[in-house]
Amino acid sequence: MYQLTSKLIIYRSISGDSILFRMAAAMRGLDQGKKSTEEATQEILEQVHRLLDLATVYGFNANLWQNYLAYLLAMTETPFTLVAEKKGALEGSVNRFVANDLRIFKQLFDYDFSSMEEKLGIRVFSVLTDFTAVEKREQIYNRNVSDKVRELSGAFNAASSDAELYQVVTSFYGRYGVGMFGLNKAFRVSEDPETELLVPITNTLDIRLDDIVGYEMQKRELVDNTRAFVAGRKANNVLLYGDAGTGKSTSVKAILNAYYGRGLRIIEIYKHQFQYLAKIINQIKNRNYRFVIYMDDLSFEESELEYKYLKAIIEGGLEPKPENVLIYATSNRKHLVRETWRDKTDHEDDDVHKNDTVQEKLSLSARFGLQIGYFKPSPKEFFRIVEAIAARYPELDISGEDLRARANVWELSHGGLSGRTAQQFIDYLLGTYGKEES
Repeated sequence: MYQLTSKLIIYRSISGDSILFRMAAAMRGLDQGKKSTEEATQEILEQVHRLLDLATVYGFNANLWQNYLAYLLAMTETPFTLVAEKKGALEGSVNRFVANDLRIFKQLFDYDFSSMEEKLGIRVFSVLTDFTAVEKREQIYNRNVSDKVRELSGAFNAASSDAELYQVVTSFYGRYGVGMFGLNKAFRVSEDPETELLVPITNTLDIRLDDIVGYEMQKRELVDNTRAFVAGRKANNVLLYGDAGTGKSTSVKAILNAYYGRGLRIIEIYKHQFQYLAKIINQIKNRNYRFVIYMDDLSFEESELEYKYLKAIIEGGLEPKPENVLIYATSNRKHLVRETWRDKTDHEDDDVHKNDTVQEKLSLSARFGLQIGYFKPSPKEFFRIVEAIAARYPELDISGEDLRARANVWELSHGGLSGRTAQQFIDYLLGTYGKEES
């Protein structure tokens, strides 16, 4: 194995701590007398354990070894793979190096582990290459990555020539992209952003715009703006403001699902992480995707000064915001910085230029070119939302009159009229209906 991995050129940037390179190093150490059989065995078994963990995270099945190698091909960012992400198949001398590496990967795909198992006295790879995974719920593993990697694994395994291998890999990069941004929908700031800035959100809510009852004008404005953005046309930063529980955050999540296939990605960030905004933008500005930086429930107290930093990032710094980046924020406040009565009266205070202070507070929300209001529904609209959600669950065999009466009682003591209250009411019925009938 190490004779093969040592000849990689384009994919040589695969981490030395990867399962592949660690296994190769263990066998090299054994063959060169630098590791005992026991030491090499323990190292190989540790990598098998890591492979099983990876298979659980990404829902791999059948040939876990081939799934893993396809995962490396899909995730390794190199100058070649990043250009192929934008342009697909390429012309040039670099293809000779690519062909070399893909031949090596093909040999690794077909690698015969029997001599390794014989030398180490273990029998694990025969199981890994014909593995039946325990059936898992989609929420447990990253299906978004799993489906793509398994597709690549099958196509690469079926290819029989250098030209076919090249076509399989470059077509994959052109269709899905490469690395973390290519294979995932959404991201958040890492718990340790000094070492790893962004990490994927492996399971996102499977919500569609049609699932949000009402708010047709608001959804249409958001769709029009996002459609222009992913098409490479001019688009605005968006502020979705208004009453709690009316579907602001849900609309953004639904937009991601609607336009992910057209290259939309979303990065969730909170105001205490704004210090990393410049680094985030620098990391994504040259990628072949459209990024929405998403700020949920955004607002600032007078004492919080992070909004000044956000203003400069949105518009006003020396380096313009990249054309592939927009900011979508949700808030219960249209004016994101808290105002006081002192801002609206002639009350004496120590601010000599009070109007300047007021304008400073208002200027942040003004930098969102599109402001979309979401407000509480009327009682009639609320009951329409309740009925629409209830209709999705045939097991709720309840009359319309009874449904409306119970919804009215529920909303009076559970947050008032809103789509969130309606969904919570239906969830309550779903959780108690069978209990009541039994």
